[in-house]
Amino acid sequence: MKPSDLPFLNSVSEPTLHPDASRAVVSVQRPDFAADAYVGQLWNIPLDGGTPSRLTRGFSDTAPQFSPDGSTLVFLRSHAGGRPQLFAMPAPGGEPVQLTDRLLGVSWFRFAPDSTRLVFSSREPEQGRYGTVDGVGPGAEDPRLITTLKYRMNGLGYSGDKHAQAFVLALPDPGGEPFIRPVGRAAVDNGGAAADGLPEARQLTRCGTDVQNPVFSADGTRVLFTAALHEGADADLVTDVYEVSADGPGEEPRRLTNLAGGPRLGASYPVQSPDGAWLYYLAQDLSDTGRDFVARNTALYAAPAGNPANAVRLTDPETVDLAGGGIVPEHGAVLVFNLHRGATQLLRVDAAGTIDTLVAGPRVVTGAASAAGTVVVSFTDPGTAGDVAAVDSEAPDNIRVLSDFSADFRASAGVLELREETHPSADGYPVHGWVVLPEGEGPHPVLLNIHGGPFSQYGWGLFDEAQTYAAAGYAVLMCNPRGSSGYGQQHGRSIQAAMGTLDLQDVLGFLEGVLAAHPDLDAGRLGVMGGSYGGYLTAWTIAQDHRFTSAIVERGFLDPLSFIGSSDIGWFFAEAYTGSDPQHILTQSPFAQVDKVRTPALVIHSEEDLRCPVEQAQRYYTALKLRDVPTELLLFPGENHELSRTGTPWHRRQRFEHILRWWAKWLPTSQNPAAEEAGEAEDNTGARVPAPQA
Repeated sequence: MKPSDLPFLNSVSEPTLHPDASRAVVSVQRPDFAADAYVGQLWNIPLDGGTPSRLTRGFSDTAPQFSPDGSTLVFLRSHAGGRPQLFAMPAPGGEPVQLTDRLLGVSWFRFAPDSTRLVFSSREPEQGRYGTVDGVGPGAEDPRLITTLKYRMNGLGYSGDKHAQAFVLALPDPGGEPFIRPVGRAAVDNGGAAADGLPEARQLTRCGTDVQNPVFSADGTRVLFTAALHEGADADLVTDVYEVSADGPGEEPRRLTNLAGGPRLGASYPVQSPDGAWLYYLAQDLSDTGRDFVARNTALYAAPAGNPANAVRLTDPETVDLAGGGIVPEHGAVLVFNLHRGATQLLRVDAAGTIDTLVAGPRVVTGAASAAGTVVVSFTDPGTAGDVAAVDSEAPDNIRVLSDFSADFRASAGVLELREETHPSADGYPVHGWVVLPEGEGPHPVLLNIHGGPFSQYGWGLFDEAQTYAAAGYAVLMCNPRGSSGYGQQHGRSIQAAMGTLDLQDVLGFLEGVLAAHPDLDAGRLGVMGGSYGGYLTAWTIAQDHRFTSAIVERGFLDPLSFIGSSDIGWFFAEAYTGSDPQHILTQSPFAQVDKVRTPALVIHSEEDLRCPVEQAQRYYTALKLRDVPTELLLFPGENHELSRTGTPWHRRQRFEHILRWWAKWLPTSQNPAAEEAGEAEDNTGARVPAPQA
């Protein structure tokens, strides 16, 4: 894969399944260089083996959902530069009808059981901000008086003046008579203000915090959601499931979780069983403090709908982690997603806690839908960035693949093999990971990649970074050291107040194991790189170990002390991971040991990163510069912490090009030669490569 191949990476949304189980619909999105945006449409996927076909032709159509009666398909549509709005169309196809025109867009929606209403969430801006007053731009708004710990969020900016609220609207007939805007005498007769033809959206909640994932109860009379409405919510991570009347507003939300004492939970994704007997939700045990989030696996809880205080935990958080997605209700059970050793499995769990694994193996299940006894999933694996499959007990690995949205990617870029390996750490602990080897004979230079989190994981999905670096001639190593998710809570919690210890030992143990197992790798030409926590461990590694030729430190958590006051999560994250004693924190701080660094380092950051603020990179770069360590600082305007995953297509391409340029300088290969060797034939810079035609 080359940076110019990014537009071939088609990602696939979670599917929606028609109630008769004859077909699924997904959104297929891709980066587009011409628009410098993510574009895509809805696709129809027949379950009888027919050919998938494009269903809509919008600029960006996402999040499709069939109505329970199968008559209507609703989705989110964004125009170029616009916010996502709700649209509806007849399920067989037809012209979509716009349902909302929210200033800050719609982020989530669900149908009522009777198919006549939708509940959705949308941010409600404070008057005077975000364009609510003509002529008052961001620089002319009133000052913000901050009195809380929670007031910003990466990718969102200020959060307290635009909380997400729940709204309900009645669904018009998408096949009915179209709205005609009145003109002339009709407009005058209408008071001079023409209606917009959109159904009225009734605001259901007016909470002083975000309302998340609203859904209807099984009988359609109530709306369930999660929020942090308890006393002291500003100083903990606890969230609860609440319910209000679907006919509101005016009713105070009724709390349904954290009712019986004991550890405090962070609840999410509430749903009722189709018969209304059970309330299901996901939750993390945050201990009595409400802030102990480190390596806390997410479990499934169930309670009788009429007695929510009598909740029981259905899955063991030590061995099961349901952080991979939400809950899909079925009759008698629910479907959930389990992170396990780099895979995301699909599990079926009933109210008694009986677990059946539906989909496992070397893949990442990203979404699921169920209807009429049929289950379909969206997934990624080493050969696809996203596809759709039916769960079929007679098919290999229990899935029957229904689409091939990565065919063009494989034809253009090719896919190099993802090799699973396990190697011992210095204390014998098994470190699980993967290796992607370049084509041709060695010796190949090696790039040790370190993931973010730290409670996250590398896995079986197609990874554009590994494919890009391996195609450029590098052996790419990726592992899940202690501190990662997917291997149990003890594995994840083992670096708490001990960052840079066992995790460093594990990544170096994996590196040494791979080098010993592959004599075609060049142990004298090593690079190390990572982002976020991976940026932390990269910076920490090059302060402790000088075997690396060069490094890339991206969006790093580099100074835990300054992070506390500058990051959106700094008020709880830094102390939870590095402790509260300033002297002990310094023993885990890359910035405190920057004087030991001799390895050339490229520092990459985004100017609007609120998770690991840009000051972390600026101060680290300056410290290296003052110590005459070869270094560069690459800053991306308009981007946040998610640049490498959801940044604009051109910025993602330029990021890859700069990374390859840096490795060409310090670890040149025949596929990625140093600049003086490459001449004008080099294709790693955007100026020399024509944009591919979509």
